Amino acid sequence: MTESERLLWEALRKLNCGYHFRRQHPIGDYIADFICIKKMLVIEVDGGYHNEPIQQQDDQVRTDYLESKGYTVIHFKNEEINNNLQEVIIRIKKQLFNE
Repeated sequence: MTESERLLWEALRKLNCGYHFRRQHPIGDYIADFICIKKMLVIEVDGGYHNEPIQQQDDQVRTDYLESKGYTVIHFKNEEINNNLQEVIIRIKKQLFNE
C-alpha cells in the first residue's frame, strides 16, 4: 500500500459506523483499492500517474465497468488524503448514508 492508502485504510477500519470495508478486492478484471460490499461502494486512491491522459482513459473505462455492475465509485487523490483526511472521511460517510 502507498502511504495514502495506508492512512485511508486505518481511518476506514476505525469508522465504527456499521459498515465494513475490504481492501484490494477483485471485481471482474479489476481490483478495487477499497470496497464496502454492503453499500456497493468502491473507493479508489489516485496517485500522480492518474493525471496522465492515457491513465485517465483507463480509469474511466474501469469506472464505467464498475458502475455497470451497480457499484458507486469515488476517487480521492493522494493529496486529498494526506492533507485533509477528515474531509475525505466525511465524504465517504455521506456516500454511505446517502446524504
